[in-house]
Amino acid sequence: MPYTISLIAKSLGIDFQGDGDLRIASVTEPALAGPDDLALAIGPKYAEDLPKGQARAAFLWQGADWKSYGLQAALMAPRPRFALSSLSAMMDRGQGFGTGIHPTAVVSDDAIIGQDVSIGPFCVIQSGAHIGDNSVLGPHVHVGARSRIGQTAYLREGVKIGADVTIGERFIAQPNAIIGADGFSFVTPEKSAAEAARESLGDTDLKDQKGQAWARIHSLGGVVIGDDVEIGANSCVDRGTVRATQIGQGVKIDNLAQIGHNVVIGDHTMVCAQVGIAGSSRIGRHVILGGQTGVSDNVFIGDHVVTGGATKVLSNVPAGRVMLGYPAMKMDQQLTLYKAMRKLPKVLADVAKLNKTVAKGD
Repeated sequence: MPYTISLIAKSLGIDFQGDGDLRIASVTEPALAGPDDLALAIGPKYAEDLPKGQARAAFLWQGADWKSYGLQAALMAPRPRFALSSLSAMMDRGQGFGTGIHPTAVVSDDAIIGQDVSIGPFCVIQSGAHIGDNSVLGPHVHVGARSRIGQTAYLREGVKIGADVTIGERFIAQPNAIIGADGFSFVTPEKSAAEAARESLGDTDLKDQKGQAWARIHSLGGVVIGDDVEIGANSCVDRGTVRATQIGQGVKIDNLAQIGHNVVIGDHTMVCAQVGIAGSSRIGRHVILGGQTGVSDNVFIGDHVVTGGATKVLSNVPAGRVMLGYPAMKMDQQLTLYKAMRKLPKVLADVAKLNKTVAKGD
């Protein structure tokens, strides 16, 4: 149902200018906007495309000269991108999942299903599982034995929750996320090549290393996830070996991330796409791990650390550091090294010229 400009402004707690009765059906980019769309132009560079579309209303930055763009109405916010969070929630039409329990779902007799829970086609809810009130489970979701999911969970299609997983309220899992797979834990009867390489830091010839079969260490721990956590599509959180893998309050994990066994992630940390965190590492609070960051096993990363894309963390990182590179170092140091490296071919060429000059002088 379309919303009026005045209603949107009131709901978001922001200002509007112009015709408050103008109705908006959806939100789109300025160049693609039709007469019933709200053009998203939260900065001057985006507003340049307004003449390419047919928008009558736009979402602009505070103090923008909205009349100069030929608009009939405008929404304005001191921090437009933050206001976009509420606006996008208001305009989200959802995935169209049905209500109630679909007849093809398999729900164990002793599972506890809260009030107003929707369970989609071909879901499986195993023995002793508990699904909180107002939760939505899309098609093909699996919830393992004895697992507990808090209220208002939203599990997209194909999400798999293993046994003995405890999840807080307002949990969101994107398609094919897997919570509670076994950890990647294997051991050999005698010291393995990996152990020898780690001890020597590569200063060892392994050609005579004895070949051994790997013995599996079973994962006896579960996974504990706090409130307001979101896990992206095709991401995996492994269960612990003898204690639970822990994901704190408000943690956001992007697509294709791997969280190893026994890992602890502090509150409100953000894990971007393709990040891999090896077993038993501890990540602090309010940390941001940029895309493709790799974290070695048994590493500690302090609070408020930020890593740039593709950073490889091989040792502990103190709180508040901004890290980049492989191996990770302070970003300013890494950039200095990179600039010096770019100059290296010229330096080598200059050295070669000097060598020739000296040789001729002899």
